[in-house]
Amino acid sequence: MKTISLLFSLFLFCCCFAFCNAAGTKEDEVSALLAIRSGLIDPLDALHQWRTPASPQDSAHCNWAGVTCNSLGFVERLDLSHLNLSGVVAGDVRRLRSLTSLNLCCNAFSSSLPKSLLGLLSLVEFDVSENAFVGQFPTGLGSSPVLKVVNASSNNFVGQLPEDLSNATSLEVIDLRGSFFEGSISVSYRSLQKLKFLGLSGNNITGKIPAELGELSSLEKLIIGYNELEGSIPSEFGSLSNLQYLDLAIGNLDGTIPPELGWLQKLTTLFLYKNNLEGEVPKEIGNMSALEMLDISDNRISGLIPPELDQLKNLQLLNLMCNMLKGPVPAGIGDLPQLEVLELWNNSLSGPLPANLGNSSALQWLDVSSNALDGEIPTGLCYGHNLTKLILFNNVFSGPIPVELSTCMSLVRVRMQNNRINGRIPSGLGKLPKLQRLELANNELEGDIPSDLALSTSLSFIDLSHNHHESFLPSNIFSIPTLQSFMASDNLLTGKIPDQFQDCPMLGTLDLSNNRLTGGIPTSLTSCERLISLDLHGNRLVGDIPVAIAMMPALAILDLSNNLLAGTIPPNFGNSPALESLNLSYNNLSGPVPANGVLRTINPDELAGNSGLCGGVLPLCTIGADGRWPESQKSAHLKHIVAGWMTGLSAVIAFGIFLLGAHHLYKKWYVNGGCCNEHFEQENGAWPWQLTAFQRLSFTSGDIIACVKEANVIGMGATGIVYKAELQRPHAVVAVKKLWRAGTLETAEAGHSILGGDIAGEVNVLGKLRHRNIVRLLGYMHNDADTMILYEYMPNGSLWEALHGAQAVCLLPDWVSRYNVATGIAQGLAYLHHDCHPPIIHRDIKSNNILLDANLEARIADFGLARMMMRMNETVSVVAGSYGYIAPEYGYTLKVDQKSDIYSFGVLLMELLTGKRPIEPEFGEGQDVVGWVREKLSSRGIEAVLDANVCGQCKHVQEEMVLVLRIAVICTAKLPKDRPSMRDVLTMLGEAKPRRKSSSAVFASNVVDKDKPVFSTSPDSEYV
Repeated sequence: MKTISLLFSLFLFCCCFAFCNAAGTKEDEVSALLAIRSGLIDPLDALHQWRTPASPQDSAHCNWAGVTCNSLGFVERLDLSHLNLSGVVAGDVRRLRSLTSLNLCCNAFSSSLPKSLLGLLSLVEFDVSENAFVGQFPTGLGSSPVLKVVNASSNNFVGQLPEDLSNATSLEVIDLRGSFFEGSISVSYRSLQKLKFLGLSGNNITGKIPAELGELSSLEKLIIGYNELEGSIPSEFGSLSNLQYLDLAIGNLDGTIPPELGWLQKLTTLFLYKNNLEGEVPKEIGNMSALEMLDISDNRISGLIPPELDQLKNLQLLNLMCNMLKGPVPAGIGDLPQLEVLELWNNSLSGPLPANLGNSSALQWLDVSSNALDGEIPTGLCYGHNLTKLILFNNVFSGPIPVELSTCMSLVRVRMQNNRINGRIPSGLGKLPKLQRLELANNELEGDIPSDLALSTSLSFIDLSHNHHESFLPSNIFSIPTLQSFMASDNLLTGKIPDQFQDCPMLGTLDLSNNRLTGGIPTSLTSCERLISLDLHGNRLVGDIPVAIAMMPALAILDLSNNLLAGTIPPNFGNSPALESLNLSYNNLSGPVPANGVLRTINPDELAGNSGLCGGVLPLCTIGADGRWPESQKSAHLKHIVAGWMTGLSAVIAFGIFLLGAHHLYKKWYVNGGCCNEHFEQENGAWPWQLTAFQRLSFTSGDIIACVKEANVIGMGATGIVYKAELQRPHAVVAVKKLWRAGTLETAEAGHSILGGDIAGEVNVLGKLRHRNIVRLLGYMHNDADTMILYEYMPNGSLWEALHGAQAVCLLPDWVSRYNVATGIAQGLAYLHHDCHPPIIHRDIKSNNILLDANLEARIADFGLARMMMRMNETVSVVAGSYGYIAPEYGYTLKVDQKSDIYSFGVLLMELLTGKRPIEPEFGEGQDVVGWVREKLSSRGIEAVLDANVCGQCKHVQEEMVLVLRIAVICTAKLPKDRPSMRDVLTMLGEAKPRRKSSSAVFASNVVDKDKPVFSTSPDSEYV
């Protein structure tokens, strides 16, 4: 009995002890949670419940947001994901001994994790992905015997890969993609026999891929590309019998593709693109019966395409482009029932395409450009009614365009230029509802241009150049509402140019050169306000040059040479607002060449072949040897006689006024001492200049006028001529911009000032701006005919000169200096957009309007001038921006806002990154730097984008530049709503400040989704 009593007492004691210990543990967990809470920044107040409970022994904390307890009341799960949390994760998390799941995913943490997480023996899942955690990855997780998932992807961890994870033998998922881990992959990972997913891509990992990874028999997905690996692909990977997804892309691997990979019967995706792989495509790949996606593009693969690939009945994507493959395309590829994407471009393939290609599958994308393929185009390419892009250019295809394509309603792009295609363009292409690009140039096409093209509601780009088209242009071909480029040069077109341009509001490029067109230049052409390039040379056009062409707001390139045009050059041609290139040679033009604008500096060769032209850059207009004026110069001679009499009479009157004015000026400047804000009254006979200063100035308007002469010209832009004014008393240097004069002489003669009240008010506002990255406006001068703006002088010139001029390598030799320039521009624009009330829109951000001071710090110039000049009906700035910098939406809205400036800033960033001008011949016709960069990115040619003079072979510099390249791409988004604000741009630039970073981080966002494949690397992708 005593024994039973003793045992009962012992039982009660144990229960009491256990209860007290449990209560103490719960209290400790509450304390741990509160300690964790104290280190967090919670802007959404999502953790407002996390407060000290009334009774430390109750389980109130189990109801807190993100906290889940087990049946005993201990914390089992802590899920704080997607709460926008930041701050520091306290080491007190180790005190939650029963924790099975810790999820901090998708927050804003930028601190380091605790150095050790040792002691979490019940932990099954650990997720800190999608943050910006820094520092070393914590140790201790390897001691958790039941740990299955470790996800730390998309962070900024550094150091070696966590080797102690190899001790957690229950692990099924390790995802460490998109950080800055370095060193090699540990051989010890071979012990993780239950591992199903291993993701290490997008880091700084070096060394060889351990062959021991081939022992991970449970592995289903292996993603370790986007690193700086070395060596070859281990043949042991052929033993991974459960492998479904293998991504070794952009890994710097060499050697050959192991034929042992053909043993992988469950593999659905194989990505090996952009390495240095050599040899042939193993025929054993044909044994991968489950394979759906195969991409081994951008390597050095040679030899033939193995015919065994026709055994891959589940294959959806086959990308073999950018290799050294030769020989034919196996006929069996045309029978693959699931094939949607076939990209073979940029190889040396020959022979015809499979005749049955497209008959057996819903082919969506075919790109075989830049090969030596021949034969006829298969007729069944759109049999599955799914074909969107047909890219065949730069081959030797012959025969007609398949008539079946004219009923392919899914077609978006057809690019067949540079082949030997003959016959007629089939009717019906204009009725395809999605067709945007039709490129058929440099073929042997003949016959009429189908009139149904004019029925299209989607075509934006048509190129029919260098063919044998004849007859007339369809009368309504220019009524396509979406048409942006139409090129039909070097054909046999006859008749007149259709006068229907008022129905083509989007037209930006028109090239009808080298045909047999007759008649005059259509007057409706001047209604194309977005027309940038007009080339009509080499025809038989007659009549006068329409005066209104000179005032087309966006026209930058005009070639009317080799025609039969007569009459005079319109006197306002030189004042065309955007004109950069003009060729009028070999016509029947006569009379004096206007000496204004672009005609002041035009190459005489571009006026050659017009025997009646004279003056300007040509020889002076003179009397003939027989004592008579040539017929072409009679009227000009009479005008000169009248002008001579008027000039002489004016000179006598002016001399008298000068004597009186000089006496008055002498008294005012040297006797009375002058003033800061001076005004000389016309009726007193004084010089009619008014100087308005925005700070105390030590010079007068007379000092400035004395320096405004041709010898001091340092630049010329859309708004005027810039002079360098070196003032002697006291010594100072000022930049003076003399604005182009008002459009009509009558306005000045009527006494209306070029600087009206509202314009003067705006200049006054601009004069009050004070920011270190904005050129200070010192003041302005004006009279009844001219206006001059006075600025600080910037000794290092413009950014354009620094990037593209003679000192391109000297002024900005490294990435840090260019980054500082970019940041300075962003700070100045952010001030104009966000700190000025009302906000100031620059409207003409370009490298010519970015000046560099003595310390190479960027200063924005000419802000607001474009808008002011437009109010004055000044022709020099009707267009809001400069060619190459103009946001795409301006073409259809003619409106600008802050997002327009941001687009232009993105172009500037690309200039700094690439060293290229916004428009370069190498980009291709109709292409600018934005399109060129996007094309390179879509084809994974990032290295080719960056300026080699800046980055050289230094990986770290390249990686830093790529971060800013991402910002440039975002800023140049096609839709304004997709562009960030300048404040956001500043934040992003701050995060991209030059430091040791890997380009892997750039690619991390592309590989976050475990299952998402890289579908295409074609240069003709939607990204362009």
